Amino acid sequence: MMRCALGVDIGTSSSKAVLVDVSCGDVLATVTHHHAVDRPHPGWFEMDGDVWWQEFVQLSSALLAECPQARVTSVGVSGMGPCVLLTDEDHRPVRPAILYGIDTRATDICAELTAELGAEEISRLGGSLLTSQAGGPKIRWVADHEPDRFEQARRVFMPSSWLAWNLTGEYVLDHQSASQLSPLYLIDDGAWHRAWWERFAGHLEKPRLMWSSDVAGLVTSAAAEATGLPAGIPVIAGAIDAWAEAASTGSYSPHDVHLMYGTTMFLINTTRTGTLRSPSMWTTAGVFSGTRDLAGGLATAGALTTWVKDLTGKDYPELLREATSSPAGAGGLLMLPYFAGERSPLMDPQARGTIAGLTLQHTSGDIYRAALESTAMAVRHNIDEMRLAGASIERIVAAGGGTRGPLWLQIVSDVTGLAQEVPRVTVGASYGAAFLSAQASGDTSTGEGSLGAPEIHRWNPIVSRIEPDPRAQETYQELFPLFRDLYTTTADLNHRLAARTR
Repeated sequence: MMRCALGVDIGTSSSKAVLVDVSCGDVLATVTHHHAVDRPHPGWFEMDGDVWWQEFVQLSSALLAECPQARVTSVGVSGMGPCVLLTDEDHRPVRPAILYGIDTRATDICAELTAELGAEEISRLGGSLLTSQAGGPKIRWVADHEPDRFEQARRVFMPSSWLAWNLTGEYVLDHQSASQLSPLYLIDDGAWHRAWWERFAGHLEKPRLMWSSDVAGLVTSAAAEATGLPAGIPVIAGAIDAWAEAASTGSYSPHDVHLMYGTTMFLINTTRTGTLRSPSMWTTAGVFSGTRDLAGGLATAGALTTWVKDLTGKDYPELLREATSSPAGAGGLLMLPYFAGERSPLMDPQARGTIAGLTLQHTSGDIYRAALESTAMAVRHNIDEMRLAGASIERIVAAGGGTRGPLWLQIVSDVTGLAQEVPRVTVGASYGAAFLSAQASGDTSTGEGSLGAPEIHRWNPIVSRIEPDPRAQETYQELFPLFRDLYTTTADLNHRLAARTR
C-alpha cells in the first residue's frame, strides 16, 4: 500500500480533491465536482453548506475507488472564504452560507460598524478596515434581517472548518480564517475580541483557534463509514483556499508575492517581522504560527477571459493565437477589468468594466489581449499598494489554472517588471492542504524554509521562470498611468450606470 495524503478544496465553482504520494509529492489522482452558487438577489452569493460535505464524501469515495493501492494517512481541507455558515444546536445549517467578498449585502452594515467603532480602532485591533470581504458584518446582517434564523444559530463555520467538524466532531477555526471575521479577531494577539464578539455575534459559540497545519482531530468511525477513509487518521484545521494554495507553492518569503490565477486573482505577501496595514488591502493572520499576511484580490480575472470567449464564440486556443499576434498595448486598447466591481485596492463594488480606444480595425485578439493586460495592470496596482504599506516584493510565485498558458504569465511579468516562477504542480489549494496534512502527521519531513515554515520545494520544485521583456515593459510603463486615470475619469459615470441596474 502507498502512503498518501488527501487534500480537498471547496471552491466557488467547483470542489477538487487530490491524492498525493507523501514520499515525493506526486499527484496520484484528482477528481473535480462542479457546482453553482445561488444569487437570490443582486449582490448576494450563497451556497447550501450541506453540499460541501456531500461533495467531500463523493470526492473521497471516487479517489479511493480510482487508487485502491492508496493508504490515506492524513486529510487536509481548505475552501473559499471568508464565508459565514450558521448552524443550530443539532449542527444543521439555519440558512445557506453567505460567501466571501463577492457578496455585498452587508455594505451598509460595514459603514454603520465603522462609524460606531472607528476606522482607526478597527484597523489597529483587527488589521483591516471593514469591506465586503469581512465576515463579522455578514453575521450582523443575519441578526438584523433574519432574527428568527439568528436566534436558532449556535455556531459559525467556513468550508474548511465545516469539513473538519463533519470528519472529527471538533469545532475549530484556523487563525487565518478567523482573522477575516473582522472585527471579531485581534490580529496582534491572535485571539477573539471578546467584547466585540458578544456585541456583534451574540450567543454564537466561539470556535477553538488553531493554526492551519495543526491537527483538529481524528476521523470518526461515522465519518470513516461515510467516506471510506480509515478511522483515526488526523485532519488538519485547514485554511481559506488562496492561503492553502500559497502553501502549495512555498511562497512564504517576505520578498515574494503569491499570485493565484483563477476565476478571480488573489495576491498574498507574508511576513513575521510585523503586521503590515493598508486601508486598501487585507491584513490577516498567516497559515503558520506567528506569520502575518497582506493580501489583495481582483473580482474578475479568468471570468473576464471567459466573457470574451463566450462573446466572440471562439475557443481559447484560437483567441490565444490571435492575442499573441496583437502587440503589447493591444493596438491602442485599454480595458478596466472591473466587470463585477473591484475588490482591492479600489474596494469599489460599483466599479464597472470599460474598454477605451476601440476602432473598427480592432480584432477579437486585440480585445482578448486587452483583457489579459487589464488584469496584469490590476495586479501591479495591488503590488504598488503592498509596497506602500512596507512590503518588499521582488518575485511573483504563480499557481492556478491560468498558469498553463505562457501569454498571460508573460504579460503579468512585463506589466509588473517582476520575474515570475511557476512550480511543478499548480493544482492549487487541494495540493497545499494535502502537504500541510502530511507535515502535521509526520508523513513527510522537508525541513524548514523561509519564516520557519515547512519547505515544500522537494515536493514541488520550481520548473519555469518568466523574465520581463524590456521592450514590452517600456510600453506598459507608459500605459499604467493611463490605466489609473481611466478609472478615475470614468468612476462617477460608471457608478451612475451601476445605480440604474439596481
